[in-house]
Amino acid sequence: MLDKKIAFIGSGAMAEAMISGLLRQELAKPENLLASDARPERVEELHQLYSTQPYTKNNLAVELADVVVLSVKPQRLTEVLGGLKGAIPAKAVVLSIVAGATIAKISNGLDHHAVVRSMPNTPAQIGEGITVWMASPDVNDAQKEMACTILGALGKEIMVDDENYLDMATALSGTGPAYVFMFMEAMIDAGVHMGFSRRISEQLVVQTLKGSVLYYEKLNEKANVHVAAMRNQVTSPGGTTAEALYYLEKAGFRTSISRAVWAAYQRSLELGKEKPGHITETNNGNEK
Repeated sequence: MLDKKIAFIGSGAMAEAMISGLLRQELAKPENLLASDARPERVEELHQLYSTQPYTKNNLAVELADVVVLSVKPQRLTEVLGGLKGAIPAKAVVLSIVAGATIAKISNGLDHHAVVRSMPNTPAQIGEGITVWMASPDVNDAQKEMACTILGALGKEIMVDDENYLDMATALSGTGPAYVFMFMEAMIDAGVHMGFSRRISEQLVVQTLKGSVLYYEKLNEKANVHVAAMRNQVTSPGGTTAEALYYLEKAGFRTSISRAVWAAYQRSLELGKEKPGHITETNNGNEK
């Protein structure tokens, strides 16, 4: 990887997360990271921060690339693909993090068949994300390894063999942080309503969520523990937790989450079919 040239087409937050992760883990050299963006000030900013090579013309950035990372806004994808059609080196693999963009759309738009489609999420920006990805049949083993390394710089990664899983991941893990933040917001507001200051309420909620996840991970290092069993550990008969859970179930909490994820999944399927230029908004900074 140290000798591979990686061109980032679109230099937003997720592209920067990849760049910083690769450099932090010493998986790439700054001079081999090429950042292209329509905004000269943005690529200059990345150059100052990471010593990357700045470009404002995508076709020049990809000339010698081994990996071309598509990290543009979805509404710009068709235009970007048109500008790059025929310009991708035959040896290169294209790695897309554009939500809703199918492998077929990217491959046809570029006239290039070695394509990896991926779905990272927001925590990837601090190296704590989870990315689901899939490679087209034309991606060779060496290219898969490069894609795995780059996505691994964002946190954990899972390779799948069915593209439908990418739309599922969009709804579950890609959009997932928004569900968590809304739950946090509701808990914090409840704490303020009871009489805590917002600062103390935030501390209580954040540490409760963080500690609960770490506790779950710790227990599962030794044995596979179902989350329902862990919930039962906290729930004493006739106690405060039992009362709270009764009201959550009565309000349809579990069903609401399930329906929300399903709605996001259906929307992800629609995104892959929409006409160029349609503007929408989603979770991970790839759409506006």
